[in-house]
Amino acid sequence: MTDDNKKSEKMKADLDDLNTRVNAAREANEPKQARGINEATTYGIATRLVAELVAGLLVGVFAGWYLDRLFDTKPWLMIIFIILGASAGIINVMRAAKQLVPKEPHDEDEEK
Repeated sequence: MTDDNKKSEKMKADLDDLNTRVNAAREANEPKQARGINEATTYGIATRLVAELVAGLLVGVFAGWYLDRLFDTKPWLMIIFIILGASAGIINVMRAAKQLVPKEPHDEDEEK
């Protein structure tokens, strides 16, 4: 009977060890929590930032060109509106980029 008890205790210890290793493996393979920026959306974010900048420039160019033709002040209004459009585009890019920054600092070492 003592042999059966020893075998039973050894099997129980082996099962506990196996259970511990299985749980550790499951935790290691769990998906990591999102940091706010997923690799799949990185291209979309870059496209948005470029579109913000280009839109500001285009609005400035077309508004300046139209007003130059209307008031016959070539090229002064176009130059002024290109500068204003570039400024507006840069401000929009900075605003959009500020929205992407996570509110909590992220530590890369926590993921490992």
